[in-house]
This record gives sequence, C-alpha cells and structure tokens, in this order.
Amino acid sequence: MAAQLMDSVIVSSGRPDFWEEACTHLMGRDRILKRLIPRHAAECLVLSEAPFVTLARLLIGQQVSLKTAETTWTAFTEACGRNPTPKSVLKYTDAQLHQSGLPKRKALYLLDLAQHFSERKVRPSRWDEMDDEAVIAQLCAIRGIGRWTAEMFLIFSLGRPDVLPLDDPGLLKAISMHYFSGEPVSRFEAREVAQAWAPWRTVASWYLWRSLDPATVQYGTT
Repeated sequence: MAAQLMDSVIVSSGRPDFWEEACTHLMGRDRILKRLIPRHAAECLVLSEAPFVTLARLLIGQQVSLKTAETTWTAFTEACGRNPTPKSVLKYTDAQLHQSGLPKRKALYLLDLAQHFSERKVRPSRWDEMDDEAVIAQLCAIRGIGRWTAEMFLIFSLGRPDVLPLDDPGLLKAISMHYFSGEPVSRFEAREVAQAWAPWRTVASWYLWRSLDPATVQYGTT
C-alpha cells in the first residue's frame, strides 16, 4: 500500500516542517540514507486525502496488487462518489457494494469503517492530541484494520515523524536490499538497523520505499 500512497510526490516547497531536520539527522547517522536521500531531493512525503478516504484506500489495498487495488477503488468511487463519505457508503448494503465490484470482505470492512465515522466512534479532530499508540488502538477497533493499516495511516495521513512499520513487506525488502545484500531480514534485524533513525523513522522508511520500483512493492497485511 505504501507504493499507492506514494504515487503523489511534491517538490520541496510543500514538505513537512520536520523534513529538512530529519534528512540532516539521517544523512549524518546512516551511510545508506546519506546516499539515498539526495537522489530524491525534490520529493518528500505528502499527506493524503481526508481520513475517511485514506482509510478506505488502505482497506481496499490490503493484500492485493496495485492493479487490483486500483480496479477495486474505481468500482468503489463509481458507486459512492469520487470522494466517498460515510453517508454515501452507508446508502448501500454489503451485497450491493459487492455487486458494484467490491470483494465481499472489503465491502464489510468499508461499511464498518463508515459506521464508526458516522457514529463518532472515532474522532479525527482529537487525533492530533493523541500519541501514536492511542490512535492505533482506536483504529484497530474498526473491522479489517490492524497495526499495519494504522501505521500507514499515521504516516500518510497524520504525518507522524517516527513510525517504523515493520509489518510492511516493502520496507523489509528495501532494508534487505540496502543493508543485508539481499538476504532475508527479520523484524528484529530491521529494528536494530532502524535504531539510528529515531526520532525520524517515518522519513527513513519513506526514502527506503522510494528506492524501490513501485511495481515491486506488495500490499501489506492487516
């Protein structure tokens, strides 16, 4: 999913406030990032759409290819509007969404997401005041959302600077490629490498994702 959310990159004028400080820190602490960061100097993390839309995209993109995710997203937006809202989703049953082209399980997930927003079981306006783990816990109460999905949301919607999504296969692939000569890497080994990146592990992860061909990045798990 990281590859899909990274499709929109912007020039440095729109970068998050912490980006330059983070890049300076990372290039001073890590020889791989010292090489990778200048290659993408004109690009950076760009925060994605409204929270509901971002979470819907994440749910649709779980455990499928980029092509499949885009096809499903197109079917979803044709049914619920270009910028779907909880209200527009809740007009449908899971059977109707399935008939529109969504897998049955994804239809159920999207309806539960819409229900949580509609009933204010999640409060996006409060997330800025909550730490990462508190937001993750609230999001994981939604059907279909696990830690990986919540961490992607922290990065690409809330812009949290120190998230290390060790469940993301693309990140592990990049760490394997750049730090372990392509050998398989465990989460423990990845965490050891990432110690030098704190408190900017989001930024390090972003540049490692960027170093991969997006077509090779697979969607993560929940």
